[in-house]
Amino acid sequence: MHKVTPFLMFNDQLEAAIEFYTATFPDSRVLNVARTGKDGPINSAEFVVGGQHFMGYNGGPYFSFSEGVSLFVDCADQAEVDEYWDKLVKAGATPSQCGWIKDPFGLSWQIVPRRFTELIRDADPKKVKAVMDAMMTMVKLDVAGLERAYHDA
Repeated sequence: MHKVTPFLMFNDQLEAAIEFYTATFPDSRVLNVARTGKDGPINSAEFVVGGQHFMGYNGGPYFSFSEGVSLFVDCADQAEVDEYWDKLVKAGATPSQCGWIKDPFGLSWQIVPRRFTELIRDADPKKVKAVMDAMMTMVKLDVAGLERAYHDA
């Protein structure tokens, strides 16, 4: 167990969420589960997604996720952005804007190319603003469009 571990409260979709997350991201696995009865549904679990440890619980409809907490996915390039975006959409996720997408379980993800982070760290505020302005017009982040905005500034 890590000192600090995110704890996700699902309505009743913990098992489906774990199956999807561990199938979608490398370095993912289920560490342990507790079931309601011998063959009943999973009610709590400890699992790893992309190397990050999580605890999860089916807490009923009392809790829901909001965009106040999201999971940030650092993508090496556009191909990796496309891969995760497409897997999320195929699973029923709802795209938002600026690289944000809400999975079918209500959890928000930020699918972000590493190049975006590099571009907004530039010392030239005009270039940073141009990249941020371009990002604000996008649903799924597009590296070529971000770089075009950067170079045109």
